[in-house]
Amino acid sequence: MRRCCGDRDLADDLAQQAFLQAWRRLFQLRRSDRFGAWLKRLAISLWLQHLRKADTLANADTVDAVEAAWPPDATVTVDLERALAALPDAMRLCVVLSYQEGMTHGEIAEMTDLPPGTVKSHIRRGTQRLKCLLSDYRHDSCPRDLR
Repeated sequence: MRRCCGDRDLADDLAQQAFLQAWRRLFQLRRSDRFGAWLKRLAISLWLQHLRKADTLANADTVDAVEAAWPPDATVTVDLERALAALPDAMRLCVVLSYQEGMTHGEIAEMTDLPPGTVKSHIRRGTQRLKCLLSDYRHDSCPRDLR
């Protein structure tokens, strides 16, 4: 949740809401071996609901909040968090679910209600943008549209 949101406090709030919803809806779980995927689906749904409700300017200070939340010796992590925060929301979600959560394209498509082709495109373009953003800030090696 923290990588998707880019804001620790928001991620903690959404995670708490997800656990609360899980507790209330536990009777809906048909197979106990699918609890992790079910809980992840609840959390992603809550985050997507938050995005739909949020004002576009509400996250304007995301990079500053991410930088302030990490200790100064964690520059690689801060740079990664900044780069992730620079991605559009849907693209960031697909990249995080793919690389951090290890989900397949089909699982991501099912969880986010995006077409599989869109998921693949978001992951590919997001990965390219992250490579450019994290390549020691060398803009000459990145196509203009990926900066």
